[in-house]
Amino acid sequence: MTRPDDVLAFKVHGMDCAEEVAVLKQVVGPLVGGEDRLAFDILNAKMIVTTRPHGPAEAAITRAVASTGMRAEPWQERGAVAAESTFWERRGRTTLSAASGLLLVGGFLTHVAMAGNVEQALGSEGLGLSHDVPLLVQILYGAAILAGSWFVAPKAWYAVRRLRPDMNLLMTVAVIGAVAIGEWFEAATVSFLFGVSLALEAWSVGRARRAIEALMELAPPMARLLTNGVPNEVSPDVVAVGSLLLVKPGEKIPLDGLVVRGTSDVNQAPITGESVPVPKSAGATVFAGTINGDGALELETTKRANDSTLAHIISMVGAASSRRAPSEQWVERFARVYTPAVFGIAVLVLVVPPVAFGGAWPEWLYRALVFLVIGCPCALVISTPVSVVAGLAAAARNGVLVKGGAYLEVPARLRAIALDKTGTLTRGQPEVQEVVALSGHTETELLQRAAGLESHSEHPLAKAILAFAKARGVQPFLVEDFSILQGKGATGRLDGVEYWVGSHRYLEERGQETPEIHSRLEAMSGAGRSVVVVGDATHVCGLIAIADAVRPEARAIIAALRDAGIEHVVMLTGDNQATANAIAAQTGVTEVRAELLPADKVSAVEDLVNQYGSVAMVGDGVNDAPAMARATLGVAMGVAGSDAAIETADVALMSDDLSKLPWLITHSRRTLRIIRQNIGLSLAVKAIFAVLTFAGAASLWAAIAADMGVSLLVIFNALRLLRASSV
Repeated sequence: MTRPDDVLAFKVHGMDCAEEVAVLKQVVGPLVGGEDRLAFDILNAKMIVTTRPHGPAEAAITRAVASTGMRAEPWQERGAVAAESTFWERRGRTTLSAASGLLLVGGFLTHVAMAGNVEQALGSEGLGLSHDVPLLVQILYGAAILAGSWFVAPKAWYAVRRLRPDMNLLMTVAVIGAVAIGEWFEAATVSFLFGVSLALEAWSVGRARRAIEALMELAPPMARLLTNGVPNEVSPDVVAVGSLLLVKPGEKIPLDGLVVRGTSDVNQAPITGESVPVPKSAGATVFAGTINGDGALELETTKRANDSTLAHIISMVGAASSRRAPSEQWVERFARVYTPAVFGIAVLVLVVPPVAFGGAWPEWLYRALVFLVIGCPCALVISTPVSVVAGLAAAARNGVLVKGGAYLEVPARLRAIALDKTGTLTRGQPEVQEVVALSGHTETELLQRAAGLESHSEHPLAKAILAFAKARGVQPFLVEDFSILQGKGATGRLDGVEYWVGSHRYLEERGQETPEIHSRLEAMSGAGRSVVVVGDATHVCGLIAIADAVRPEARAIIAALRDAGIEHVVMLTGDNQATANAIAAQTGVTEVRAELLPADKVSAVEDLVNQYGSVAMVGDGVNDAPAMARATLGVAMGVAGSDAAIETADVALMSDDLSKLPWLITHSRRTLRIIRQNIGLSLAVKAIFAVLTFAGAASLWAAIAADMGVSLLVIFNALRLLRASSV
């Protein structure tokens, strides 16, 4: 019997971008049996290791990570006490970057003061300060270089040892080269600006990370546990399923549960993205992290703290960043080739002009160093992951749970969408659509008789009639001698008179159908409605038409999908053709495939994929799972509280709000557009400075300033996604 693999998780301090991930793959991968046994979540600085039986212990992996200049510790789940980050880990980059800047300014001012004037200190070429740099100034610049390169140099040394050049090595070589030719000012400037760039990178990832961590703060730190009617404040983590909780007005709900007493309006926006508070009364479901309104509520908990809907959302969003988008994968592959190529070209810039054309070695060495600096892929590497993380966080805050960057880009490319009918285009529960009183009866009389007979039934149609009567303030008649006619209907006595309720078929069996009633029944059935007939021994009292109500916003949403560029929208349903056609007419769907079994839905989605390429399947996330799996993108809607539905789909719409679908498409396209802007801007600036370098019109400090400027632009451009508006 083989021993199963062990899964170890680590918090890695200092892992902020793809460069660190590449280093960890190089170091930890061989230790555990290959890179395929590693998974990384940059957003949460988390590394997951799947070790072989009798594989390396945690301590060995921790030591391997430490050899890279990063620090690993065992991962602590929410609620456990994790090791505190040190001040150095939290503020080290910022502190050293600030120190480097101050020392750079101090060195410059000292040099100017000792030289007598700025012009004399700058030297004749205007490319930097004079090579005749006093010792004191060299010390100040050297300290600035040391502070700016403190986090860079160890990683550069490791890049040398593993013979894999990266941006840290590019910068280190450029700084050393500048010092070697006497360009102390430029060397210090490059160190300072690159240190600032790395600090900004860490800050941007931290900003997106905090947007996700804000989800954890939705759950309150305490719950009022009712024991013998007395409230006691306890941690939600210790509350068992089935416990009674008191939630006062304005407080956050600590755990998922059912309302047992009280009435209030609950703001569910943190979970479902709904903009309007939802009325809650006895029997209603509430979620952890939502906000109670003006009324006090007593709840019976249905889940533990670590199993709540909020906990699942936090877990899914946290794991989402490890599922990398295609653009992220492209950037990583590109950087693997790009960085060594930059080194190679820099060597050619240094060697070819002096050897082949008699150029001056110092001049072309300087240009080669400038090329190394501008070739740094910092802005390019950071452009995509920050955009993806910001896009995921914005979607989660709008009640759209996207399972990862791999799925964030897909909606932008959709050409066709298949929609399940029940629960998607419709509300998923029968409602009375029309009441037709006959034989001299009023609508109220008909409802009194129908509700009285149906009050003993659990059938969905019976519940629809009872709900309709209650909404109209109609009191059902008391029924005696109630009897169910299996598959046909029911009978009972009302005030001594026997009445019956049943289907069209039962009416025909009784022989009480007239041509007029038959015509009405056929018209109602043709409109996709189920008809309940009410009568007595002598006549038909009336007809009640019931149907799964179409969402009022469905037609507008279908139109919005077409406006968003979706070429084809099709409705898939297991319902009969007449009902499906009626729903399609009301919603504006042009193609209907009805009377489908689950396997038929899969075949229908396959046809769409073959025809359109990129197709989404929208359903309830459980019954439609096979079709969702076959589609390019599986979207489950209204899954708040449904763990299975959250697990099933690629995208989960937490509320029953179908308008989130066109919003998601727009959001995905905006994210993809920002990613392309960032990549294009990064490459364009590098191309421009490469030309300027060969022309001798670029300097080291200008190159690094331009690279840092581009890094700032792509970071702030990406973080705009955090302000993505809701529908």
